[in-house]
Amino acid sequence: MVKARILVVEDEHDIRTVLMDQLRLDGFDTVGASTGKEVLENFKSLTPDLIILDLKLPDIDGLMVCQEIRKHSDIPIIIVSARDSLPDKIRGLEVGADDYVTKPFEYLELEARIRACLRRHQVTSGMTDPIDLGNLKIYRQKRMIEVNGKGVKLTKKEFELLNLFLENRGKVLSREFLSSHLWHNKEVYPWSRALDVHVRRLRKKIEPDPAHPKYILTHAGVGYRFAAEDEG
Repeated sequence: MVKARILVVEDEHDIRTVLMDQLRLDGFDTVGASTGKEVLENFKSLTPDLIILDLKLPDIDGLMVCQEIRKHSDIPIIIVSARDSLPDKIRGLEVGADDYVTKPFEYLELEARIRACLRRHQVTSGMTDPIDLGNLKIYRQKRMIEVNGKGVKLTKKEFELLNLFLENRGKVLSREFLSSHLWHNKEVYPWSRALDVHVRRLRKKIEPDPAHPKYILTHAGVGYRFAAEDEG
């Protein structure tokens, strides 16, 4: 079985070494980098399956590194940073990170998040691109969609929501499940209607008739379901 390769981007040598050693013990292949320039110049040759990215780098801010990688790849990125304010977390997710872990952290939690990101990426990577649903075409690599042959822009959260539905097509997804994956249980209060707002906006962009959706179906009192293939 081929080991997943993890690129650990951390300027502090001791932290980088300990983390890489622990990941190797848990069955991962690892490669390290200490600067943003090193990552951007050698990203393709390093061929990682996932990136652990510190934000405090000596040359380029980690957010800029994340943003630049996102222009070329949908590889999972987990930001690991001492910046623990809500604006920092939101900004990290907005520029393309899949997850955000604050220092100090428990290694077992980070490992669980790594494996979850790799599983999600493996599922979506196995789908043919574009995903053709008739009037709706979804280009995951480009993070864009076409409706009736015309390009339609989605926000980052709207695309993440659509991707979650595709990964679990035909399954009823609870509001708690969707919110925890979109906001990591840290940005939205339980009574917030943010999820409904995003679903409504996404429906307006992809549904032929948003008032009578054919793709994103509501299950009252539970959550939402993306129609199975034989329903489309």
